[in-house]
Amino acid sequence: MSDPASSTDMMKPAKLSKLREFYDVLYCDVWGVIRDGRDLLPPAVDALVAFRKSGGRVCLVSNSPRRSSSLKSMLAQMGLTGDAYDDAVTSGDAIHEELALRSPGKVFRIGPDMDDSLYQGVELDFVDIDDADFISCTGPDDYWDGRPEDYQDILGVALDQGLDLVCANPDIVVQAGDRLIYCAGAIARLYEKMGGKSVVAGKPHAPIYRLANEAMEKLGSKSSKDRTLAIGDGPETDLDGAKRAGIDALFIADGILRDPNSGEGFNPQSIHRILAEYGTNAKWVAPSLVW
Repeated sequence: MSDPASSTDMMKPAKLSKLREFYDVLYCDVWGVIRDGRDLLPPAVDALVAFRKSGGRVCLVSNSPRRSSSLKSMLAQMGLTGDAYDDAVTSGDAIHEELALRSPGKVFRIGPDMDDSLYQGVELDFVDIDDADFISCTGPDDYWDGRPEDYQDILGVALDQGLDLVCANPDIVVQAGDRLIYCAGAIARLYEKMGGKSVVAGKPHAPIYRLANEAMEKLGSKSSKDRTLAIGDGPETDLDGAKRAGIDALFIADGILRDPNSGEGFNPQSIHRILAEYGTNAKWVAPSLVW
């Protein structure tokens, strides 16, 4: 078997069918890869189905603040079937362990009601900021139009009280149709800039990859790191996370970066230069996930 690092295909848009000989397990992002924030992306879903039909395993690894059971239900309602993946883990799963360590407790909550599943199974009372032991943030209360600056005053109070901010989604922005919306990571980053402490467990941090490894091992798939491929559109989350986990990555350029070549046509070399500006890189790049 040839080493993918020596393949002449590395400077071409990567297709999953061409990568199959090198990898047995995929850790695949959701937003920006198999859905655009509003709808599923059929070619990407078909690619995962084909990978599994070839004998490979797929674990969806998402920075969604939802628990994985809730994410699976949402994706099923959108039409994603079990043919496309074997299991899923989320930042919500990883941070739930942190919330359990802090319960029973009093928490000031930031985030929309649709993230309620995160708090199932933990003993937490939702209180005003003045009475809180910490903040739990799943994203702006206004999912579509909330901004981190909306919480400047609240974060100022939290900083004065020395509260931790437990961040359920490290993403700064996420693709939502033809626009980008802010995530919990943007609020956590603002708090850190103010001098506060944020606690995260999703990508690029180790806990979510531990959960992905455990999920695959339960299915009998103990693929080595060099046979595992991470797929995602986030330089600071998917790519940095893959690097920390010691696995290769396929970067999807039409996610949050929206193919930054500005009409020049897809150019892997240009993408690699842009990723270097983020202090990261990927072994493979493509405009979108296809078989």
